[in-house]
Amino acid sequence: MISPGAIKVMECYGVKRGESVLIVVDTSTPTSIVKNLFDAAKNLGCDVMIMTMLPRTRHGEEPPVAIAEAMKNADVVVAPTTYSLTHTQARINACKAGARIASMPGITEKMMNSGGMTADYNKVNEIAIRLNKRLENVKNIRVVTDAGTDITFDLEGCKWYMDTGLCHEKGCSSNLPAGELYIAPKDANGVFVVDGSMSGFGLLDSPLEITVRNRYVTDIKGKHAEKLKAMLDMVGEKARNIAEFGIGINPRAQLIGNVLEDEKVGGTVHIAMGDNSTFGGDVIAGIHLDGIITRPELFVDNERFILSYDD
Repeated sequence: MISPGAIKVMECYGVKRGESVLIVVDTSTPTSIVKNLFDAAKNLGCDVMIMTMLPRTRHGEEPPVAIAEAMKNADVVVAPTTYSLTHTQARINACKAGARIASMPGITEKMMNSGGMTADYNKVNEIAIRLNKRLENVKNIRVVTDAGTDITFDLEGCKWYMDTGLCHEKGCSSNLPAGELYIAPKDANGVFVVDGSMSGFGLLDSPLEITVRNRYVTDIKGKHAEKLKAMLDMVGEKARNIAEFGIGINPRAQLIGNVLEDEKVGGTVHIAMGDNSTFGGDVIAGIHLDGIITRPELFVDNERFILSYDD
């Protein structure tokens, strides 16, 4: 029996008979997920293929050239890989070629059939459209929390993007589970305290305090600071770029220690470091690390803004 989650992936991407579906996995992807996705596409009458690679070492690292080329020649690409392919040139080029891409890094069998995946994505889409309409012309957003966050983003001239889980048009891309509004900021200054979860760390038992000046991280404090510094320094200065500010809007998503779902939790925000070339930014870094911030207070163009979403 095919899992409901695998069936939902095909529904969200409008997969049709006769389309080519490429499932990109690595040697750490759970076999049950691979089988369910394969069977779901096969039952729709698709020409379905699986390509397996060795796990990448970080989010945003490029896949092998053979896989990147295959992605450009598929109608639909589903990528339940260990690390995200979203922020790669391979994903950009495949979308330019017309592929519809579902990025599902680190997804587990439990996640496939619970939490954020069970959301009504038509409703998530409605929330995204409403929030985008409210924020599309704002010039700055300030985020404050009781934990010590106080950071301001200059957004003038920047474009918001919606990750809604619905991807029926050629060249579109989304996460699953989905549910966020996000933007590559023009500038950022202040301090943010990651108290939820962090890419590469899972749920945090101690917060990370990150100082930002002129959109680049200048200092990191906390129990896990040295590990995070090492991850960034392995790539270079561009890894310290403040790549993204995002708002979670999925009412079914839960904070579980997997950023794929954590950044979608309604009522949270997240800030990412590294690559933003895939969504309107100007930095190619080969790494993208998200930190989730809980219970934020937002000020939009100096006016207090209440995050709201409904199920």
